[in-house]
Amino acid sequence: MQLKNDLLLRAARGEKTERTPVWLMRQAGRILPEYRAVRNSVSGFKELAETPELAAEVTIQPVDILGVDAAIIFSDILVVPEAMGLPYEMIEQRGPLFPKTIQSQADVDALRSADAHLELEYVYEAIRITKKNLNGRVPLLGFAGAPWTILAYMVEGHGSKTFSKAKKMLYAEPELAHSLLQKITDTTIKYLKTQIAAGANLVQLFDSWAGILSPAQYQEFSARYIAQICDAITEAPVTIFAKGAFFALSDFAKYNCDVIGLDWNMDATTSRQIIGSGKTLQGNLDPCALYGSFDTIRTETKKMLDAFGPERHIANLGHGVYPDTDPEKVRCFIDAVKEFSSR
Repeated sequence: MQLKNDLLLRAARGEKTERTPVWLMRQAGRILPEYRAVRNSVSGFKELAETPELAAEVTIQPVDILGVDAAIIFSDILVVPEAMGLPYEMIEQRGPLFPKTIQSQADVDALRSADAHLELEYVYEAIRITKKNLNGRVPLLGFAGAPWTILAYMVEGHGSKTFSKAKKMLYAEPELAHSLLQKITDTTIKYLKTQIAAGANLVQLFDSWAGILSPAQYQEFSARYIAQICDAITEAPVTIFAKGAFFALSDFAKYNCDVIGLDWNMDATTSRQIIGSGKTLQGNLDPCALYGSFDTIRTETKKMLDAFGPERHIANLGHGVYPDTDPEKVRCFIDAVKEFSSR
């Protein structure tokens, strides 16, 4: 199907665009009353994510309500470990919890890998329904967690400021860590390929906990597995978003990815100098800027656009939009990108 709005895909490929495309991480969700109405109709987050018709509905809401240039499928990065045989719970106000964690090679050996992606048919069906209902209005993005971030949750068992149990494994049992990382990588490649086959136009890797590793550890325990995934995904553009990993930008510049996401701590001009002109950059307004006045949001948005320039840029926040953000402030950001970047 021919897309009516293919700005994001053209920007990802480095082609000319009439203006800078814009979308937001975590746009499908908590800031919208319409999302909360759907969310309150089910028992919890997981039931919503695992019900394809409802996941598709909340995926499309930001396109209708906010006017973004792409939809991103409503799901969670932790569906991958669950498919591999390590189920999680989503605790209100606290986040994910794994009742069982990975502690030994026997635990890793017990995980599914070869066919684990087949457990995620509800994600693929949500993608198919979303594609049909979008009817070519905008591209649909798929995603997965980067292997290191997935390992961090599978070993730690929950969110953490330090992920010291997961990092302990890297120092104390590096072979065990690599064994787990390879299994996650193999599953993630199949998962992303199946998302693309179902209709995803671009896929993004979220390395949410990249910034807690040293540069040397990141190279050994994360970047090399991201590179494997980028090499394997040839069917659609790939975005890498590694929060806090400013030290890895020169590596990402060499990978077979199309887009590199920047968090708000990464300077656009410096990042472009490091990465070069061969990749599209995505980001990177501080999500807290959306707490400012409408005038402040417009000013900060213009600064961001000026810093990135008109070529090879996808406007976004430097992380996911925060749940207490006023949707009108989000719309102000999106409208400002459209206004200031029109050429």
